[in-house]
Amino acid sequence: MTTPAQSDLAPPPTLEVRGGRKNFGAVHALRGVDIVARAGEVTALVGDNGAGKSTLIKCIAGIFPFDAGEVRYEGETVHISDPGAANDIGIEVVYQDLALCDNLDIVHNMFLGRELRKGFRLDEAAMETRAAEVLASLSVRTVRSIRQHVASLSGGQRQTVAIARAVLWNSKLVILDEPTAALGVAQTEQVLQLVRRLADAGLAVVLVSHNMNDVFEVADSISVLYLGQTAAQVRTADTSRAEVIELITSGSAVAPVGAPGTAQPATDNANGSTTA
Repeated sequence: MTTPAQSDLAPPPTLEVRGGRKNFGAVHALRGVDIVARAGEVTALVGDNGAGKSTLIKCIAGIFPFDAGEVRYEGETVHISDPGAANDIGIEVVYQDLALCDNLDIVHNMFLGRELRKGFRLDEAAMETRAAEVLASLSVRTVRSIRQHVASLSGGQRQTVAIARAVLWNSKLVILDEPTAALGVAQTEQVLQLVRRLADAGLAVVLVSHNMNDVFEVADSISVLYLGQTAAQVRTADTSRAEVIELITSGSAVAPVGAPGTAQPATDNANGSTTA
């Protein structure tokens, strides 16, 4: 009797984009992008300015429609028509500007636009309880009170609130756009620990970043974009900073780490997280 291969028994990736294309008139922003994001893993999305990272995450989030290609979500082909449709299937995006309101407290920011109500009134008790539960589940201990205004928070605390808001709605895929770009060393480490905890909790995380130290600290795999195309998607443990930088700058590596233009699916038995 033949035993099925372990890979055959593994669940499908949370997100899989194959041959994604997006044009803005004569500008070909995405010219064939492939990316795979798996539950329980951090997938870093890297590339130079203009490589197509922002366009790709906006297409996944439903802001722009793909002009061509296939999007599979948990093994099923999907068409994400708008941000609401993305939210409905469990996709949340934390953009670089965070979209937080300084004049509101943490609870109201976390429920902004999705407030819980009891009759005609806001259900403040339920929102406060749920917000506290989510922050506790993420081991967030740097916030003094969930009722303090966001204006009083540090950059790292603001990022934490934005990430907690993203996971509040039973999300399965969280996309983080440059979450450490404006943070100091200590705050960056706090946010990276939170990113790792998201993956350890079973979510698929896509981390958009220019910082190779951040990428190699928390990512399990790295997807490299070059001029609107996928240069490679590789396991972090199987590559080096030099090889990734070469892919970012030229679209190919001196020592090939993946077929240019083809995303290399993650192998299930590799541990991609490294600080080397």
